[in-house]
Amino acid sequence: MSHAPEQSAPRSIALVQLASPDEESQGARIERVERLLLAHPGADLYVLPELWSAGYFAFDRYAELSETLAGPTVTMARRVAVQLGAAIHLGSIVERDPSGTLHNTAVLVDAAGRIAQIYRKIHVFGYQSLESELLTPGATLSVVPSVLGLTASTTCYDLRFPGLWQELSSRGTEAVIVPAAWPAARREHWRLLTQARAVEHQVWVVAVNACGQQSETELGGFSRIVDPSGTILAECGDGEEVRIVELVPDRVAEVRREFPVIADRLGAQAYSELSSASGAETEPGSALA
Repeated sequence: MSHAPEQSAPRSIALVQLASPDEESQGARIERVERLLLAHPGADLYVLPELWSAGYFAFDRYAELSETLAGPTVTMARRVAVQLGAAIHLGSIVERDPSGTLHNTAVLVDAAGRIAQIYRKIHVFGYQSLESELLTPGATLSVVPSVLGLTASTTCYDLRFPGLWQELSSRGTEAVIVPAAWPAARREHWRLLTQARAVEHQVWVVAVNACGQQSETELGGFSRIVDPSGTILAECGDGEEVRIVELVPDRVAEVRREFPVIADRLGAQAYSELSSASGAETEPGSALA
């Protein structure tokens, strides 16, 4: 007699949607977020937005607000992870590396307070933004175990680059965490792309966006969890919010067994090697010869 595979235990994921008002100092914001996290125990993984502690649009202060991986934001996340007994994806920071170079760096801290993953944003943003002038792109792409299964980080603008996501799913990724500072003006792109990437790659997409006003820009909010079939499991509104959602990580294996897109897909190199012949007729009947 055959038996269905044993299902893993449900996991609770906290979407921590934050505002970074211009009048709030970095130190005050880190303290406020620490209190917020501790006020919402019970999740297995907490996920925060992109550059929330510095404020994404604080371009003229990136150097001043930059920090190392031993700086105040990561230190707070390590401490709170231990107190909560949960992993924390702290979104991202303006990281200053040992050479003084600045990066948009996402950090995943495990429940023991150890850094489990670092991802330096590969596609730094240049449209109506100074990020690409001020920050240096990363050069690594990792997949690590987490409560969601094999997990990768990408950041905001990375959503628009399907080649990056194909490489992640080719490396075995089952979940992708996406911290963002995505403007309200392009909110429908956010909703479309988070859902599309989940469907294309049959992965969990845990996408946590900033909200509120920064400088003259309204951030889009609508943080969400999309399952590997494209179903929206949960979605926030446009204000600050902590939403804790239960999911079953094994949903990825179930979807991939039922509809084997990943198994049927060719590798990127195989697509590039396909002939460019169009099959067009040069004269009537010639394409059929």
